[in-house]
Amino acid sequence: MTASQPMQGNSTSTVLGRRLGGELIKLRVASGLTQTHAAKTLTASTTKVAKMERGWVPMRDPDIRALCELYGVHDPGVTGGLLELARIDRERRKAKGWWNNYTNLGDMQEYVSLESAATVVRAWQAALIPGLLQTPDYVRTLRSALPAVKSTEDEEFVAARIARQERLTDAAPLTLHTVLWEAVLRNFPSGSTLARGQLDHLAEMAELSNVTLLVYPLDAGPHHGLSSSFNIISFAEPGAMDVVYLENSFTRRWIEGGEGAAAHEELFETIAARSLSESDSRSLLHRIRKEN
Repeated sequence: MTASQPMQGNSTSTVLGRRLGGELIKLRVASGLTQTHAAKTLTASTTKVAKMERGWVPMRDPDIRALCELYGVHDPGVTGGLLELARIDRERRKAKGWWNNYTNLGDMQEYVSLESAATVVRAWQAALIPGLLQTPDYVRTLRSALPAVKSTEDEEFVAARIARQERLTDAAPLTLHTVLWEAVLRNFPSGSTLARGQLDHLAEMAELSNVTLLVYPLDAGPHHGLSSSFNIISFAEPGAMDVVYLENSFTRRWIEGGEGAAAHEELFETIAARSLSESDSRSLLHRIRKEN
């Protein structure tokens, strides 16, 4: 299933909620039944069923069991998987993390909450330094390119971005595998303190045991990933499939499990295999640093 980050009124459609809804839609369609049949079984409106199937609202275990029975699902493994997915989704919706203290995350809030719960993030970047590795000055430079950004909003955004990075050094640190196109490391004003500070920070973070930093060199040739950057978010919990997050200047998309996520995982491995080794990547990073 592929979707943008949808919101409707006070409801938010979460990644796991949409995945759960999508599985229930497939079961309903396979059984030849309609939302009206589901609504009658749940003693609910078709509107409520539609919200469930779109991931707008958390789902109760009795409702899932009733729908599985209606749709002729007799495999306890299938029902159990849906119940586990619903449990994780409910817990994620109730979670009150540090991101709730920041009002300007907007549609990045779902991504940040997922990243906070993740065990591994694989990031390919063809345009910018990944958010988990940005310095405050780099963040401010990006924000300055946005029209009508107030200074207070700017500093709050910087603080939120730096708070995200604590996942790399906390008690159970996030594992980060990131591949950067070499052009990203050269996309600074010549001789700028911004470049030196950011490159030094990358070199420092690359020394962490849970951070792998590879560079895809300019002379390695084209590949499909050059058209967009993406993050693959992985979790430890059963039923929590890998999620791919893609972002450009105007749109954000989720790819939730399935063939789409698998294709991006294969693409990431292909890019990483054609990149410089860790030691050669560090050497290139230091050479570029000396040029600034």
